[in-house]
Amino acid sequence: MTDPIYKTDALIAEDIDAYLIQHQHKSLLRFITCGSVDDGKSTLIGRLLYDSKMIFEDQLAALEADSKRVGTQGQEIDFALLVDGLAAEREQGITIDVAYRFFSTENRKFIVADTPGHEQYTRNMVTGASTADLAVILIDARKGILTQTRRHSYLAHLIGIRNIVLAVNKMDLVDYSQSVFDQIVADYTAFAEGIGITAFTPLPISGFKGDNITAPSANTPWYSGPTLMAHLETVEVDVTADQAKPFRMPVQWVNRPNLDFRGFSGLIASGTIKPGDAVRVLPSGKTSTVSKIVTMDGELDAAIAGQSVTLCFADEVDCSRGDVIAIAENPPQVADQFEATIVWMDDDAMHVGRSYWLKLGTQMVSATVQAPKYTVNVNTMEHLAAKTLELNAIGVAEIATDKPIVFEPYADNHTLGGLILIDKITNRTVAAGMLNFSLRRAQNVHWQATDIGREEHARLKNQTPRVLWFTGLSGSGKSTIANEVEKSLNLMNRHTFLLDGDNVRHGLNKDLGFTEADRIENIRRVGEMAKLMADAGLIVLTAFISPFRAERELVRSLLPEGEFIEIFVDTPLEVAEARDVKGLYKKARSGALKNFTGIDSPYEPPEHPEIRVNTVEMTPVEAAEHIIRKIMPLK
Repeated sequence: MTDPIYKTDALIAEDIDAYLIQHQHKSLLRFITCGSVDDGKSTLIGRLLYDSKMIFEDQLAALEADSKRVGTQGQEIDFALLVDGLAAEREQGITIDVAYRFFSTENRKFIVADTPGHEQYTRNMVTGASTADLAVILIDARKGILTQTRRHSYLAHLIGIRNIVLAVNKMDLVDYSQSVFDQIVADYTAFAEGIGITAFTPLPISGFKGDNITAPSANTPWYSGPTLMAHLETVEVDVTADQAKPFRMPVQWVNRPNLDFRGFSGLIASGTIKPGDAVRVLPSGKTSTVSKIVTMDGELDAAIAGQSVTLCFADEVDCSRGDVIAIAENPPQVADQFEATIVWMDDDAMHVGRSYWLKLGTQMVSATVQAPKYTVNVNTMEHLAAKTLELNAIGVAEIATDKPIVFEPYADNHTLGGLILIDKITNRTVAAGMLNFSLRRAQNVHWQATDIGREEHARLKNQTPRVLWFTGLSGSGKSTIANEVEKSLNLMNRHTFLLDGDNVRHGLNKDLGFTEADRIENIRRVGEMAKLMADAGLIVLTAFISPFRAERELVRSLLPEGEFIEIFVDTPLEVAEARDVKGLYKKARSGALKNFTGIDSPYEPPEHPEIRVNTVEMTPVEAAEHIIRKIMPLK
C-alpha cells in the first residue's frame, strides 16, 4: 500500500493548485499530549512530525546535530528536541511551556499542543487543553498510572474533552508485554469510570522506536487496534454541535468606520443567525432584528458558530463590548453569584474575599471568591475541606461579581461558561474556572430603586461626598491625623464621619482576626460601609493600616471617579516602632502577637497616592493642614 504521505508529496509535485484546494478542505483536529514528567510526550510529537514529513532538510540536519550534542538517546535521533525549544527545557529534559505544532496528512490537518508533565506547570496544561478536541494521555509502561496521569485526565474531562486516547508508551522498555499493557488499561478503566470518562482508546506504542505510531508494529502481534495516526485521522469530531445550540455572540467591538455604518463585531460562540432574525442584547435586554451580516468578503445570507462577523441591527440599540447578542426567544442567563469549579494556577494561594478581575468571553468584571466548599483529591476523587486554594488545586467555590454578567453553564457553552481570574495588581492569570450554575439567592435578591439618591443627599448637605482613606503602618499617626482633619472639616460645617480601625473591630468586625484573609475581609466590609456613607452625602474618613493594595483599589472601584482620596501616612518602620504607643511592636517582636504588619505580615505602600504626608517632618496638625489644602475647595 502506498504511504499517504508520499501520495501527498506526489500531488504537490504534479499539481500544486490541486494540492492547495485539497488542503483547504481538510478537517482540522486540535489535540494535546499530557501525562506525567518523562512519559515521552515531546518524543511522540517529534515522531509524528518526522513521520508526516513535516521537517525541512535543514531542520533534520540541526536535529541530528542537536541529538548528538544534547540528546538523551545516545547517537540516535532525539525526537523530543523538535518540540522542546526552550533552552531550559533542553537542559532539564522536561517541557516547561506549551509547545504548539502544526502538521498534516492526506486526510486531516492537526494542531498539537505538547503540554508540561511537571506538576509545577499544570496551569500550562490547562491552557493547552482549553481549545483541544482530543487528549492523548501518555503513560510510561514501566511506571503505570501516576498522580499527574490522574490530574491531567480529570482536567481534560473537566474542560470538556470527550475523545481520550490512552497511549501506553515505552513498550520497548517492557519487552512489549501484553500483560503490562492490559494491567495499565484495567487500572485506568477503574479510575476513568470514577471521574465520568465512559470511553477511551488504549494504544500500546513506542514514540522512540515508532511502534504503532504510523504503521502497525510486528512487536505487538497481540494488538489489533488502529495506529495512533490512523485514529487521529479518523476520530469523529462533532463540529456541528455548537451550530445546533441557540445563537450567542459576545461583542468584541463596535464597528463604526463612518456615520453611515454601525455594526457589532464578534466571534459566534454558538448557533446560527440570518438577516431578519429577532435578537436580544444582554444584559440590557433590548431587542431588535438583524438587518445584515457583514464580513471582509461581503454580506452573508447566514452565519454559523465559529465565524467572525459584524451584525447590523434594524433599530438603534445600545450595545457595546462585553454585551452578548442572543436569539430573542431563548436568551442566556444573567446573574452575579455563581458556583464554579476552579483550577488555581498561581504560586500564591487564593485570597478569600479579595477582588480579582473575572474575564468571561469579552466581559470583564470585578469578582470575589469565597472559601472553597471543597477541593478534589485527584488520586481518590475524595472531596476535602479547605480554607483556600493552593497552586494546582481543583476546588468548588462560590463567586460573586460586582455587576451581573451574561453566562451559561460551562457544560452547555464553553465561551459563556469558561472564565479566568486575573490579579488586579500584577495582571497575572491566577485561575481558570467553569461556571456550574447561578445561585438561587442571586435570582431572589434585586436592587430596589429609590427616588432619593446620592446626588440629593449631597445637595442637601451642600458638599461633594468623598472618602479620605488614610493608610500606613501601625503607629504612623493615621488616627491622630484623621481626627485633626475631621475637626477642621467640622469647623467648616462639613458633614463627616470617621471610621477608625480599632473602633470598627468593637462592633461591625469584631468577629475578624488578623490573618491575611481576615484583613482582606475587614477592609472589604469597611469599604462597603464607606460607600454607603458616601452615598448618604458624607465626607468619610477612614484610618486603617489596610496593608494590601488590592483591597484599597477595590474600595476605589466602588466609588465615582475622584471621590476616593488615598492618603499615605508615610512613616518609616523604625520610627513607628519607636513610638509603639500601644505596645504592639514589642509583643510582635517577642512572638506574642502574630501576623503583625511590618514584622511578620507585609505592608504594600501606595504607589501613586493622591496625598502623602511625612510624619517625621510634620506634626499631626501640620499634616492635617496639608491635607485640607490639598482637598480644597470643598463644595
